[in-house]
Amino acid sequence: MTTPEKVRTRSQFREYAEAIIIAVLLALFIRTFIVQAFKIPSGSMIETLQIGDHILVNKFLYGVKIPFTDVELFPIRKPHRLDIIVFKYPEDESKDFIKRVIGEPGDVVEVRDKTVYVNHQALVEPYVIHRDAMILPAGAQSPRDNMGPLTVPPDSYFVMGDNRDQSLDSRFWGFVKREKIRGKAFMIYWSWDGPHTWVRWNRIGRLIS
Repeated sequence: MTTPEKVRTRSQFREYAEAIIIAVLLALFIRTFIVQAFKIPSGSMIETLQIGDHILVNKFLYGVKIPFTDVELFPIRKPHRLDIIVFKYPEDESKDFIKRVIGEPGDVVEVRDKTVYVNHQALVEPYVIHRDAMILPAGAQSPRDNMGPLTVPPDSYFVMGDNRDQSLDSRFWGFVKREKIRGKAFMIYWSWDGPHTWVRWNRIGRLIS
């Protein structure tokens, strides 16, 4: 005979199991379609983003992706110049990169002596830092300081890191396809200096722009 205590235990176990399953499904839904967390592993976006920053990325702004595909549905808007985006690295799509959009489809992008020109106008970039005073001349093996002009193809974007002298970006490997963009970075939710494990309290909750 089943006692009331056993029935109550089974009922409680079922309630806990259902709560856990719902929580897991909700977390997976949010991660897949709404917001995903990423960690900044390199210094290519310094000073805007520091190594050890943990950020949140809006995954629905540019369109919800069908899982395991690059198909997008219901985009709110397209990526704009100066958006900071996370995308699949074109040379190894198993890796995620984060850079700033500099050129939109149809834009003409050129770099002259470290200054970026978009549609023949110098881009005002207060977020950029240069840590190497040397200017690599046009025609050098590296396009770091002099490049182009290049026209951004349809459904593609030209992206660059804010730490301009130490960023592997579109100057070196080309354009980012629209369907490879995973979302727009919008907030730092945690930050710490790994080697010293110091929490950067002043960065937590900071909006990314």
